[in-house]
Amino acid sequence: MTAAAPLITIGDVRAAAAAIAGQIADTPFLHSETLSEIAGCELWLKFENLQFTGSFKQRGALNKLLSLSPEERARGVITVSAGNHAQGVAYHAGQLGIPATIVMPVPTPTVKAQRTAKFGAEVILTGADFAEASRALPELIAQRGQTLVHPFDDDLVIAGQGTVALEMLATMPDLDALVVAVGGGGLISGMATVAKAQDRPIEVIGVQSDHFPSMAAHLGKWTGSVTGGPSIAEGIAVAVPGVRTAAHAAALIDDMIVIDEGRIETAIALLLQIEKTLCEGAGAAGLAAVLAHPQRFAGRRVGLVLCGGNIDNRLLTAVLQRQLVRDEKLFRLRIQLPDMAGMLGQLCTEIGQGGGNINSVVHDRTFLAHDAKSARVEVEIEVADPDARGRITELLAAAGFLVEPR
Repeated sequence: MTAAAPLITIGDVRAAAAAIAGQIADTPFLHSETLSEIAGCELWLKFENLQFTGSFKQRGALNKLLSLSPEERARGVITVSAGNHAQGVAYHAGQLGIPATIVMPVPTPTVKAQRTAKFGAEVILTGADFAEASRALPELIAQRGQTLVHPFDDDLVIAGQGTVALEMLATMPDLDALVVAVGGGGLISGMATVAKAQDRPIEVIGVQSDHFPSMAAHLGKWTGSVTGGPSIAEGIAVAVPGVRTAAHAAALIDDMIVIDEGRIETAIALLLQIEKTLCEGAGAAGLAAVLAHPQRFAGRRVGLVLCGGNIDNRLLTAVLQRQLVRDEKLFRLRIQLPDMAGMLGQLCTEIGQGGGNINSVVHDRTFLAHDAKSARVEVEIEVADPDARGRITELLAAAGFLVEPR
């Protein structure tokens, strides 16, 4: 039986930092006063969404590419990715003159697929998810003889991702915890390697969506199922962790937190509204976990990685609209009113006086009205103050309009 390969060391991460120096941004690592107040702890944010390709994935990709021999560079590289690793490989392969083939799942956000192709890589869309897309790799590698640059299950990639933690701890060495989104596990494996090499304890906590809690399940931190399916955090939608990353996780990760997708949506909106920074679902997952467990982090210094900012515009619009609904700043009222001239205008006036801005009106006198002399109106209303809903409802009732229960 072959002995398992040893884990990477902080020396490997430091070597990666030296190799990629000058080619990867040392992104800001800043204290967020407002989010700290909301969360009840001292939050520090690592803005990896500001990397040129919009995520931390450039680090590991470049470290791996720089290790290739001249013959391997000439044959080219291949990878599979939901988007961020794809862009990292495509961009740096292009800079180094290395041909690159990128296999991506069909539902990959358009912005990620388009940017990958613009960097000069050949993009192959196949499979419904990461697992299905990965199945195309063996045949393609056999046909083309290209070197695999795995998105997470490679020691050089892991070491490259660990440079994030080197930079964070250089700025704030007395962090109490690192909270890191986990897909395949490359980022947290590298960061945990750095954290556990420090001369003081730093807790390392992984975060996954309840749609894809694969690493949490592997580590015995999740007893439910891995349901899969569409996820707001497609960057961490990995059904099976890597072999190498699982070994690092088992040895170095202290805990895993599994959160629902709605909390990730809220975190995306908060980061945009408060920090004025755009994050995809995976990039906001760490904040979502901290906000979901305030007692777990109360009073501690916590480092979060905003690991990616590549989110499709349509998806972002849906997230922000859904957050308005959660905040009760966007809602619908269904109202029965007499089918008489001027009643709809009076209804709209009352809503306006209550502070509501009408986005849409559906007026029906045939299918949903109580009787032949009534009409039913469904109004979508946006307000600045969540309390306005109650005021509007009271004004409508006082004016004789029947507002149906929620």
